[in-house]
Amino acid sequence: MINPIVKTIELGDGRTITLETGKLAKQADGSVMLRMGNTMLLATVCAAKDAVPGTDFMPLQVEYKEKYAAFGRFPGGFTKREGRASDNEILTCRLVDRALRPLFPDNYHAEVYVNIILFSADGVDMPDALAGLAASAALAVSDIPFNGPISEVRVARIGGQYVINPSFEQLAKADMDIMVAATYENIMMVEGEMNEVSEAELLEAMKIAHEAIKIHCKAQMELTEEVGKTVKREYCHEVNDEELRKAVHDACYTKAYAIAESGNKNKHEREDAFKAIRNEFKATFSEEELAAKGALIDKYYHDVEKEAMRRCILDEGKRLDGRKTTEIRPIWSEIGYLPGPHGSAIFTRGETQSLTSVTLGTKMDEKTIDDVLFHGKERFLLHYNFPPFSTGEAKAQRGVGRREIGHGNLAHRALKKMIPDNYPYVVRVVSEILESNGSSSMATVCAGTLALMDAGVKIKKPVSGIAMGLIKNAGEEKYAVLSDILGDEDHLGDMDFKVTGTKEGITATQMDIKVDGLSFEILERALNQAKEGRMHILGKILETIQEPHTELKDHAPRIETLTIPKEFIGAIIGPGGKIIQGMQEETGATITIEEVDGIGRIEIAGTNKQAIESAIRIIKGIVSVPEVGEVYKGKVRSIMPYGAFVEFLPGRDGLLHISEMDWKRLETVEEIGIKEGDEIEVKLIEIDPKTGKFKLSRKVLLPRPEKK
Repeated sequence: MINPIVKTIELGDGRTITLETGKLAKQADGSVMLRMGNTMLLATVCAAKDAVPGTDFMPLQVEYKEKYAAFGRFPGGFTKREGRASDNEILTCRLVDRALRPLFPDNYHAEVYVNIILFSADGVDMPDALAGLAASAALAVSDIPFNGPISEVRVARIGGQYVINPSFEQLAKADMDIMVAATYENIMMVEGEMNEVSEAELLEAMKIAHEAIKIHCKAQMELTEEVGKTVKREYCHEVNDEELRKAVHDACYTKAYAIAESGNKNKHEREDAFKAIRNEFKATFSEEELAAKGALIDKYYHDVEKEAMRRCILDEGKRLDGRKTTEIRPIWSEIGYLPGPHGSAIFTRGETQSLTSVTLGTKMDEKTIDDVLFHGKERFLLHYNFPPFSTGEAKAQRGVGRREIGHGNLAHRALKKMIPDNYPYVVRVVSEILESNGSSSMATVCAGTLALMDAGVKIKKPVSGIAMGLIKNAGEEKYAVLSDILGDEDHLGDMDFKVTGTKEGITATQMDIKVDGLSFEILERALNQAKEGRMHILGKILETIQEPHTELKDHAPRIETLTIPKEFIGAIIGPGGKIIQGMQEETGATITIEEVDGIGRIEIAGTNKQAIESAIRIIKGIVSVPEVGEVYKGKVRSIMPYGAFVEFLPGRDGLLHISEMDWKRLETVEEIGIKEGDEIEVKLIEIDPKTGKFKLSRKVLLPRPEKK
């Protein structure tokens, strides 16, 4: 019998988390089974012994998978087995990746694979909030170099109280939902959505999260000691030439600083100028020397370019494109650019541009979500596409990647709470990024706001977004917070902090930190500076359109809703859907029906008013209760020797006996010219109390001939 090493974390509210190692997946470099209640996650980590030659980055791959068996469910589809990762799984992967990646040593380039698998769940505790802790614990019990540990927690505000790692049921009542990752000392990552909260409230939630994370980190440190993995493996993934490094710096730094200081607003011209400095230095070497040293020269010159950009900002307060640290790039926007969609907008900020469309649909356009722990419908969709041409790259576009899903999710969270409550339309927003140098997800938020208002969606408030950066050198007190960062400022800087919100407060945020030692003072300054930028951008949006259009576009579907007693649902659908399908074919309207809270809810959509009105008339006829003595306009459905069957209300046929067709005696129905398909007026004269059959009369509506 194997005796695993188990570490228990007391959460202070009666709940516990256990970390177990030494029992499962022992051939991995590190493995931990995390358990909280009946939720169990297995995290494993494996690292290659050596780096692939020429690799100068951290080749980390994080995978998160939820097994349907974990919740006692079968997967959907024909194969009945797990398939490609869901959006939820991909977003969880990104949360873990963004927390772990900055903490591997800069010179460590071996391939590292982190796998997190949900093996058990009870639908109470949320596993995505535990995945980061599980992954970090697996690294903690391995010999893989890692400057952790870290942990992640979810913070929700429910009734004004902050709750760490709430249950599914609790989260449904929250007005703030953020995920925070941190080491014992520093915040590393934040992502979440909120209902227009203040900067101070968001900062308070982050502080509460960090206190909880410290407990998790301490437990992992103790676990590392217990398994004897305090000494990590030795590695040598870089061979440096300090003499060459100095030569590159001496020859190139002053020239690179001059380019950084020039304030050239054209991205490609700046890139060409920087490349020219590197190429000029390379030209002093022979082909044989470049074959041996070319990669190192590129690496050292990258460091020179990074230092020049950062020093220019810190020493002169001047950015690559000449802006001040708080300055927003020029903005222009336009609505209604595309005639085909139901709404559209262009939003351009500097060299970043989004062309966004809005499509309005019916209930039949809802997205069905069938994840392991969540099954439901989504009525507000936002999709983000980032083609290579947006950055001038000559390469093929290979479908939707994790980046597109992550950035689209951030914009979705920013806007979704602004859609009107009980809005009858399903809404799809699609952002096509046509240019990118800076935050395209924030451009998507702004373009999405414009396109929704152009479509006539009565959003509660317009939303704007901004990406903030940071330049802070280790050991220096001086730092700079940058508003509306460029792509280079993201790549060469220390923070990417995206904030979206209305004039009232923040609706979503996402932050990644690349340095240690980020204080809450800096975070507070970044949030307040972001608010100033958001308000400026919001003002530009309102210059283009101040409020949603009062009318939908002519070609947008119109939707009317009706409620009926639930006992009539079957009558409207008909056997095998015959009645509702017939109504749709006859009227041209799209009709959907469902039971909601004990009543029938009918949605009728059409591109013209006449189709909707025709469908409403038929439905009202079906749900009407036939009354003796009422006169109806019916359609002759069939002719019999003894009379005719007339549909006097939708789905309700009555017998018009030959004796009730006319005051005179008839031998055949044909004598008065009635035939199938004719519309005639009839009166309901009797409902059989035993059979419920209807007896109709035509003659009582005709003048009675006088007796001779």
